[in-house]
Amino acid sequence: MLRYIDMDPRTGAGSGQALSEEPLIHEGALVQRSKLGSWTEVGRNSLIEESTIGDYTYDDGDVSIMWADVGKYCSIANRVRINPGNHPVGRITQHHMTYRRVRFGLDLRDDEEFFAWRRAHRCIIGHDVWIGHAAIVMPGVRIGTGAVVAAAAVVTRDVEPYQIVAGVPARPLRKRFTDDVISEILRSEWWNWDRAQLEERWRDLCAPEIFLSRYAAV
Repeated sequence: MLRYIDMDPRTGAGSGQALSEEPLIHEGALVQRSKLGSWTEVGRNSLIEESTIGDYTYDDGDVSIMWADVGKYCSIANRVRINPGNHPVGRITQHHMTYRRVRFGLDLRDDEEFFAWRRAHRCIIGHDVWIGHAAIVMPGVRIGTGAVVAAAAVVTRDVEPYQIVAGVPARPLRKRFTDDVISEILRSEWWNWDRAQLEERWRDLCAPEIFLSRYAAV
């Protein structure tokens, strides 16, 4: 269940603290105009802006997530940036005083059209995605369920479900499973299990053969 957050509802003392249905937000983190699911964790000094974060997803601190929809069970490593800022390269100056005008005393209103472009290019992250240390996901990119983004990768194009990508710009390396297995996992939609089902079945997620024998084509 997503909860609308515009403040720190709870401040954690450090990694390893027990999680619950109430989002855990660590010291120095800022969550603005966003929705967080149950059993979620926002690491130290992270910024979540106008985004949705699915159940059980966590970040490891110093993460920036702007104008994005992140699925359930995602693992977001330290210093990841999702939908980073851009600058107006077509103007004579790229400096942000031309769009953050109020801060510089140049106008009574900021350049809302500039910010609207970024809002319109949301990043969409599927379920159970692992984004490695210091990776960057550029505006408008979609990352499929079960994908892996290697550390320090810069993702400029969409990533297919269960695909592993790496590099600058990020390129496909391989898929985690065969296409048939990927299809069965996607059909199972295990990430939508309720809490009771998860407590009963979580061990099955550790063994692909057992999982497929019990939930494939169900």
